[in-house]
Amino acid sequence: MSDYNEGRRPDESPRPDEADEDTAPLGQVRSGPPYDPTTSYGYYQPPQQATKIPGWLWPAVVATALVVGLVGGTLGGVAVSSSMNDGSTGSVLQTDDNAPAALAPEKGSVAAVAQQLLPSTVQISARNGAGGQGGATGSGFVLDSSGHVITNNHVVAGAAANGEISVIDHEGRTHAAKIVGRSPVYDIAVLEVEDAGDLPPVALGSSKSMNVGETVVALGSPLGLNSTVTSGIVSALDRPVTTGGEDDASYINAVQTDAAINPGNSGGPLVNLRGEVVGVNSAIATAGGPVSASGNIGVGFAIPMEQVKITAAQILDTGEAKYPVIGANVNTGTQGNGAEVVEVPPGTPADDAGLEKGDIVFAVDDVAVTDGIGLIVAIRAHQPGETVALKVRRNGSNITVRIKLDAKVG
Repeated sequence: MSDYNEGRRPDESPRPDEADEDTAPLGQVRSGPPYDPTTSYGYYQPPQQATKIPGWLWPAVVATALVVGLVGGTLGGVAVSSSMNDGSTGSVLQTDDNAPAALAPEKGSVAAVAQQLLPSTVQISARNGAGGQGGATGSGFVLDSSGHVITNNHVVAGAAANGEISVIDHEGRTHAAKIVGRSPVYDIAVLEVEDAGDLPPVALGSSKSMNVGETVVALGSPLGLNSTVTSGIVSALDRPVTTGGEDDASYINAVQTDAAINPGNSGGPLVNLRGEVVGVNSAIATAGGPVSASGNIGVGFAIPMEQVKITAAQILDTGEAKYPVIGANVNTGTQGNGAEVVEVPPGTPADDAGLEKGDIVFAVDDVAVTDGIGLIVAIRAHQPGETVALKVRRNGSNITVRIKLDAKVG
């Protein structure tokens, strides 16, 4: 079955503004109602439907960041059934032996982090293949001594079919690169750079070790300005957000930051003051409307390093990544009281576990869920083969449904 049920509720007809915005001129984004901080328990409620703008459209200057939004309707992001359950969670990346040691606390500063990380941060240019026009630019960072680079999938997706990818290092040298594998679901891609030479790998950290209010540094190439450094704080942790359109939606249990993240920062590292990468800059919130609203407004999102380590390890091991699924379609419209189950196809893990249409899922293990996006993010924080306990409201009673997570490639 399809991953998604048309991205809208069954009784909702397409809106006239539902055109593909990947090729829309700069600043032409969907407008929507203002953010109401009193709704959905403080979850970020972006304007209208998510819009992915994959990069500078070649050669025009266009945003590379993702415009964060919600797809109001019925979505099957957690809902695809599959028989690919091997019961294992796989390996997790570790810091390369040749990466520099973490900075001592007394030496931690934005200047020290910049000095240590800039040689490991690269600019990425991806030219579309298969007869396509244009391309995208973004950022990335060196993962290991073998020349592997981490970036966002949306930066290089257009070049996946016979396109050309170039990596520009801190010294301005250009290297050819190829895609090892990519995950549209987690918006992660791994590249292999030719003649990587002395490109130093980064030290890998953990977003779980961060606290709200801690200083972080974002590095990358915003607006094509190579080796740019900005700083701010961790504004929130475990922020459920969705990016992209219904055919390429990514769900992120994000690190939120007010460090300036602009078009071109996508795929670059978010770093703590020990010089460890704690996330991959992937999305920005926009207010919609005028061009001035499409840049940094102090609300940026990074994919947590815990997820990046797992996804990149899968790609390096097998060339592809897997994500967990339960087999139930859920309503991703704003609800606030949980995620409504709208379909449970026969033979899926959800069906086998006894989940029913009309159930309201309000927690996954001990993580509260207020809507369908929150459920998808909570499920995808686990790995295929794990068993999760869904707390469900059914006919006025609360029950627990235990589901062994299946897997799907994506």
